[in-house]
Amino acid sequence: MPKIMDILKQGKEKLKDSGINTSSLDAELIMSYVTHESRERILARLVCNIADTDIDNYFNLIDKRAGGYPLQYITNHQEFMSLDFYVDERVLIPRPDTEILVENVIKYCKNNKNVVLLDMCTGSGCIAVTLAKYIENISVVAVDISREALDVAKRNAENNSVADKITFIQSNLFENLDKRYINSFDIIVSNPPYIESSIIPALLREVKDFEPKIALDGGETGVDFYKIISKKSIEYFKRNGRLFYEIGYNQGNNVKNILLDFGFDNINIIKDLAEKDRVVTSIYNLK
Repeated sequence: MPKIMDILKQGKEKLKDSGINTSSLDAELIMSYVTHESRERILARLVCNIADTDIDNYFNLIDKRAGGYPLQYITNHQEFMSLDFYVDERVLIPRPDTEILVENVIKYCKNNKNVVLLDMCTGSGCIAVTLAKYIENISVVAVDISREALDVAKRNAENNSVADKITFIQSNLFENLDKRYINSFDIIVSNPPYIESSIIPALLREVKDFEPKIALDGGETGVDFYKIISKKSIEYFKRNGRLFYEIGYNQGNNVKNILLDFGFDNINIIKDLAEKDRVVTSIYNLK
């Protein structure tokens, strides 16, 4: 029976030759996925042999990764805020940048009880599920235009034992929200598509060729969704409602001006670890 370390070495070399910067790590994680053995056990040589069927599967997946297919779609796994999320081509892969958004919502909610929150453009559900997991007294409504994305989000809610705290709604932004949600939300949070249409062809191949374009494209200037959500959200807030956005690194002032145009105040731009604009928070006071 072939030795697992020999096969692993071949996989690493294939990925390295294909220009994958994380060739060793990716090859190890794919091997772990194929053999259902932990990466640690494999590297400690506690697993010595590999079945022929696993070899075939391994090299098929190595070939996919060498072609730019995201590792997270191969393993159907992405960690976010220490939680495990299922991901596939139906949803955008959760990014560490979004943790900054979630952390700021959690910080705000520490002093508030019985929070009612809307997650607009929920995608994989990483924001809605994480908030439902880490905030005790919260009720979440999670909205997405894609039925397929909502199927993934529901799966993640169930996997993380918070399905009873989240209501999922298929809607093009606010279109299908029931009137009973008017003046209902303490918080609206959104990580909408915010990449300029013209920039998408220049993105990494892992992103532009495989992740859903509908979750990336923010229109000509990248701020289309901020304009719509800011305008429409107003009637859904309770008094002193809070709006939390994730934004692109160069969009802080543009989004701030959009919010000012629609009557929001107490606008705060929060930077990420690289000192780039990443989150905008604001308050809407009912007139």
